[in-house]
Amino acid sequence: MANDKHHNVYVVELDEGVLKDKKFVAANPDYDPYLACLYVGMTGLKPEKRFKNHKSGNKANRFVQKYGLRLLHDLFEYYNPMTYKVAVAKEKELAAELRALGHAVWQN
Repeated sequence: MANDKHHNVYVVELDEGVLKDKKFVAANPDYDPYLACLYVGMTGLKPEKRFKNHKSGNKANRFVQKYGLRLLHDLFEYYNPMTYKVAVAKEKELAAELRALGHAVWQN
């Protein structure tokens, strides 16, 4: 049986300059300004490769392309790898958990 667990969730730390974007701030009305701004995503690639793609403009999220600083491995490595279906759910769940902690989070 083939291993179908080849999807990953990942978390990118965003530069605080993202807080100048009205759309980003509107999505995070209750954020704690002392906590990092984050992007949560999921991919069939290795998180490092996906982050490089964002930064180079390849299927990039505009916030990650412009403000992405680094991957925060401690926030996601534990979950990976997983099936596509589980990754879709985990992306939403992880974004909600981080937002509940007070982080300003963007997740598609």
